[in-house]
Amino acid sequence: MSKLGDLGAKLYRGEVGYDFVGKRFLWYGVSILITITAIVALAVQGLNMGIEFKGGAVFTTPKTTVSVAAATEAAEKVSGHDAIVQELGTGGLRIQISGVDTDAATDVKQKLATDLKVDQAAINADLVGPSWGEQIANKAWTGLGIFMVLVVIYLAIAFEWRMAVAALIALIHDLTITVGVYALVGFEVTPGTVIGLLTILGYSLYDTVVVFDGLKEGSKDITKQTRWTYSEIANRSINGTLVRSINTTVVALLPVAALLFIGGGFLGAGMLNDISLSLFVGLAAGAYSSIFIATPLVVDLKEREPAMKALKKRVLAKRAAAAAKGESPDEAYAAEDEPQVVAQGRSGRRR
Repeated sequence: MSKLGDLGAKLYRGEVGYDFVGKRFLWYGVSILITITAIVALAVQGLNMGIEFKGGAVFTTPKTTVSVAAATEAAEKVSGHDAIVQELGTGGLRIQISGVDTDAATDVKQKLATDLKVDQAAINADLVGPSWGEQIANKAWTGLGIFMVLVVIYLAIAFEWRMAVAALIALIHDLTITVGVYALVGFEVTPGTVIGLLTILGYSLYDTVVVFDGLKEGSKDITKQTRWTYSEIANRSINGTLVRSINTTVVALLPVAALLFIGGGFLGAGMLNDISLSLFVGLAAGAYSSIFIATPLVVDLKEREPAMKALKKRVLAKRAAAAAKGESPDEAYAAEDEPQVVAQGRSGRRR
């Protein structure tokens, strides 16, 4: 077995582990700091909305020897608006100019043909109205709202309402951080970005549900024992799925990182940045929130119950009594575990 696999087995059996739940207030503080930074970035810098949301024109030219920098300067000069120019694989250019209406598009196209030394008839012009982007945004918000409601209902039925609330907070946490990163780096927000944002919700929810499932199984008949508190069982659930969560996240991040850093960075494929940045940040934030936010929040909500408070008192009292007698943890719980073993043995003989 590999070292990572051996570590995963030890984590699953509870032989080793990290106290994620016990240090939850540290993680809460980190998340609050990151979230505040994201909100401030949104308030101060705002989002760089793409042409699909602001409206404008997109001009596609045939092959030309004019550089991207020269084309950008020419487009901004003739239109009076900011322009984004991308070089295509055909050798042509894709020029996006925000704020250009139908009346001005023909004049801009003519001047671009002169400055770029290409045939005007060979330039393809597409006009995008701001109402189209508004429709996309409205549908995205509607889809997001429906998704959140369905998630809360499903988790409340399959698990419990506390887990549904914790998962909802974790999803909002992931979305806020991802959108805040877009505001900080100034990447353009396009329909591809919206698709990426909606996609990361599924990844984040998957990791969270895996941990919740382990917690649900581990906390069955929890009040019938005095070995572990609810928070300790929750921590064991996180550690038991830790390697699986890391492996899943790394495998998902590798191709996304290739799109973002190689495709978007080295090759200059700007359109890849739209979706790859949202996926990269969202996947990382989703893995973080599943481990450090969602389950600790469930613990905080669950341990407010009288039954869980009483269980914690019994567990701590038994440990204190065992320590006073000089007993080891295994000796202290041998009497509790023995009847369960006998019962299982009798059950096996009856079968």
